[in-house]
Amino acid sequence: MSAGQNAALVARIIHHSVVDGPGNRAAVFLQGCNYHCSYCHNPETISVCCGCGTCVSMCPAGAISISDGRVIWDDEACTGCDTCIHVCPHLSSPRVRRLTAEQVMEEIRGDIPFIRGITVSGGECTLQRDFLVDLFTLAKEHKLTALLDSNGSYDYMADAELMNLCDGVMLDVKAFDTAVHKELTGRGSEPVIENARKLMAAGKLTEIRTVIVPGVLPSEETIAGIADVLKEFPGYETLRYKLIAYRNLGVREPYNTLFRSPSPEEMQDLKAFAEQKGFRNIVVI
Repeated sequence: MSAGQNAALVARIIHHSVVDGPGNRAAVFLQGCNYHCSYCHNPETISVCCGCGTCVSMCPAGAISISDGRVIWDDEACTGCDTCIHVCPHLSSPRVRRLTAEQVMEEIRGDIPFIRGITVSGGECTLQRDFLVDLFTLAKEHKLTALLDSNGSYDYMADAELMNLCDGVMLDVKAFDTAVHKELTGRGSEPVIENARKLMAAGKLTEIRTVIVPGVLPSEETIAGIADVLKEFPGYETLRYKLIAYRNLGVREPYNTLFRSPSPEEMQDLKAFAEQKGFRNIVVI
């Protein structure tokens, strides 16, 4: 197999991660998302830079310039102060590189002996689908597993080429109720729930992820709803269910002050509730 030359907008690469799937993994975060979650911890990955230039004069290191309507980032001059993403009015970032799968693999080449696989996240990674095929093709050549961390908006099982290369999907189930889901993300939950069912049936559902925002999202309803959907499949009890406590780090205004983090006791109560619904492999973070 050989990969093509489809490039993706890469926001960042984490060379060693133990929270982006099983084992030690390289995590590749792509720029651009079709959801607009109010609690998003990385809101600067939602939009692609439109070249407005707001960040140029604000950069204290002079690492950003603009030419022919295109914002240019100098990664060598950048000090990582995050001023650019804080002042961006469009939920974007200039600190993005356009990389092919070969270039990504070259960056993580030294990690390969120490990692189990690659996880691609976002933003929403499936918006750059052709790049995923290229990257996962290379991952297989290096005997690495390939996972997607996705919001559930893509019709995975209709894409046989991608699914043949993908070892599993870590699926964000943000809210079971479609009205709540739409208020949070801008889109209803029906595709997400249907994808959970299809991926489970195909043996491609690696993990369910739900962010817990007390007083805003009906977390028990979401846990119960997804349990009802998956319980028809043998072995659903062992599916990894990750309950993620909302934290305001990185969250944009005004939501960073409107939402509160759940207490450890609240998280343990939800874990116990998930156990009552049949889940046995529950991770609380």
